[in-house]
Amino acid sequence: PPSNGSPKFKQNKVVSVINRMHKLGERADSFALGIRDHVRLGPRISETVKGKLSLGAKILQVGGVAKVFEHNFSVTREGEKLLKASQCYLSTTAGPIAGLLFISTHKVAFCSERSIKFSSPTGQLVSIPLRKIRRVDECENVKKPWQKYIEVVTEDNFDFWFMGFLNYQKTLQCLQQEISQAH
Repeated sequence: PPSNGSPKFKQNKVVSVINRMHKLGERADSFALGIRDHVRLGPRISETVKGKLSLGAKILQVGGVAKVFEHNFSVTREGEKLLKASQCYLSTTAGPIAGLLFISTHKVAFCSERSIKFSSPTGQLVSIPLRKIRRVDECENVKKPWQKYIEVVTEDNFDFWFMGFLNYQKTLQCLQQEISQAH
């Protein structure tokens, strides 16, 4: 190996730093696209920001994301542990609904303060036991490849489409890992 003072060592160090900066840049670009996609899915930016502030206030009021999960989904199972919580949208025929997607050791769950107009005045709750999930598919919009979706298909052939993640890859990986462990 080249010594610390040699030109070869310095060149390797520069290449290593450039590679790390490139990877960091890719992550920043991916995160920025996630934020842009997340905000665009809302009806108006002002409403999206208001919703985020309201959600943040609720999370603080209850005592954290884990407490929101436990309260909304009556977590009573011994050993159930919240693994990941992500802000995203649930796709519905009435349009996307902003909320939180929770991945625990026993279930995938979604909650929103917003309701589907005319059908549920109390907001939306979705809870799917991991053992009832047939598969999780990663999808993207053909015309807009930066728009990524996660499709959850249950044993009884119901589809749930989640989109607008701030960190799509980490959520998808966590979900796939838990589904594979449950089966």
